Amino acid sequence: MKKLTLEFYLSDSEYMTALRLVAGAVCSSADCSVDVLEDFKVCVTESALILKNCGFEGVRAEFIAEDGVKAVISGIGGNAKEGDSELSLALIGALVESCDISRKGGIIDRVTLRI
Repeated sequence: MKKLTLEFYLSDSEYMTALRLVAGAVCSSADCSVDVLEDFKVCVTESALILKNCGFEGVRAEFIAEDGVKAVISGIGGNAKEGDSELSLALIGALVESCDISRKGGIIDRVTLRI
């Protein structure tokens, strides 16, 4: 099993690029196709944007490469609120095998992706 975790503040947009790079590297280590890798990077980025729209200050992203790839992106800090996420959720649902959305009090606080 290969596992990698990172945390960063959503106000630092440079870290979104790092998040995409990590997602791609984990997919590559799991021998995913280029198309799957690109779709997964989009979904990981959209997940972080969902959490940003919900008022979280940062994210914790945990990647696990074992029998495919799994990413758990959780919101940390900030003032959580309901955010508009319909388009992002539709995109994610179309691109990954499995997507689990965790909500606390109706607010999305974690997105789990599997390919």
